[in-house]
Amino acid sequence: MNIHLSIMPLVALIAGVLILVMPKLLHYIIAFYLIAVGVIGLFGLGRFLH
Repeated sequence: MNIHLSIMPLVALIAGVLILVMPKLLHYIIAFYLIAVGVIGLFGLGRFLH
């Protein structure tokens, strides 16, 4: 049985759990997520993450 995990849903899951545990991290998590998505989009790394 093969399990295929994409990185973005995994990052979103971890971020969601961290926000629930420590709500003060919300701004940092959102900033990190937006920067990561921007870098992935600029350099075309999205094809490697699916």
